[in-house]
Formats: sequence, structure tokens, C-alpha cells
Amino acid sequence: MPKTKSHKGLLKRVKITAKGKVKFKKAFTGHLRSHKSGKTLRQLRVKSVAQPGDISRLERMLHRPLKPAKKDY
Repeated sequence: MPKTKSHKGLLKRVKITAKGKVKFKKAFTGHLRSHKSGKTLRQLRVKSVAQPGDISRLERMLHRPLKPAKKDY
């Protein structure tokens, strides 16, 4: 049986940390930024960590176990 291949498009867009969390850049930062507030732009600059609802889908695409972000509530 051949090895399973990771989704190359996803690997180019995310970084997997040493503990197995998935970091990625937020959307809405490419263009049309002039009407967005400074607060919004500052928040969009920060990398985001994948939440528990996304982890199962990402694990299937990358064929490896991952950990979700900590819950903030």
C-alpha cells in the first residue's frame, strides 16, 4: 500500500507548530483595506490558530494528528 500524501496546497498556507497546532493567516488582508479600521487591520495581522471544529478536517487533509487552540472562554 503506498504512503498517503499530504495536501500540498494546504501545506503552503499553514504552519504546523512543534506541539501540533495549525497556524494560518487570516482572510480579508489582500486588498480593499482603506475602508477598514485600524483596529481591524491590526487584528488581521496576527496569525490565527485552528479551532476544534476545523481540526478533524485538517487532520484528514494532512494525515497526522493535530491539536486545537486553547479555548478562551
